[in-house]
Amino acid sequence: MNALTPHSPGLWIRDMPAQLFLSDFKLIAFDMDSTLINIECIDEMAGMVGLQKEVSAITEAAMRGDITDYKDSLRQRVALLKGAPVSIMQRVFDEKLQLHPGAEKLVTTCLRSGLHTLLVSGGFDYFTQRLQQQLGIHDTRSNQLEVKDGVFTGRLTPQAWGDICDGEEKKRMVLQTAERLGIQPAQCIAVGDGSNDLPMMTACGLSVAYQAKPKVRAVAQIVIDDGGLDRLLDVVKI
Repeated sequence: MNALTPHSPGLWIRDMPAQLFLSDFKLIAFDMDSTLINIECIDEMAGMVGLQKEVSAITEAAMRGDITDYKDSLRQRVALLKGAPVSIMQRVFDEKLQLHPGAEKLVTTCLRSGLHTLLVSGGFDYFTQRLQQQLGIHDTRSNQLEVKDGVFTGRLTPQAWGDICDGEEKKRMVLQTAERLGIQPAQCIAVGDGSNDLPMMTACGLSVAYQAKPKVRAVAQIVIDDGGLDRLLDVVKI
């Protein structure tokens, strides 16, 4: 793996052609938590019920790749939310969640350029569905919390595609969508920050790390450490 080389302050590239254009690509897949948005939603939900320290420690270990079984790490965190009111999700959305700088510009530019857009998250559909509507994203895949009598049961709800959206499921969603649309993996871009984004990033033609963990920075072709997500357009020209 070649070393990163500086492109401009806070922006690094590795193994890149002399010039790339957005028209070279047909699909872009975004991670949600700490990539498209500024928070880890489950950590903020836990904070609403006094459990942020416990949940955040597991999240950080999972994102860094210190915990290799993402499914197990998510089950542990969801179990800690047992009995918490479902209303905390709306509070997190209203009070904590913000798009990262440049996120809306990048998504809008990709849509205008004809790219199919995906939001693939190890987080929860409550948030991905709202962001999908807000930004006009084509498809999402994420997890669903089980709720009974207005509180979380501490479990996840199985969905038609499987039980938990982990790194392999993100990759599967990207590749299945590409195949359905007649798009080659080389025409796909993956944007993420945590170790559960690595499977889709290594499967796509272009990988982008945004304010990412060391294991992700170590393999991504574009690394954005400072500024907004739209800095991708400094490298991949419109």
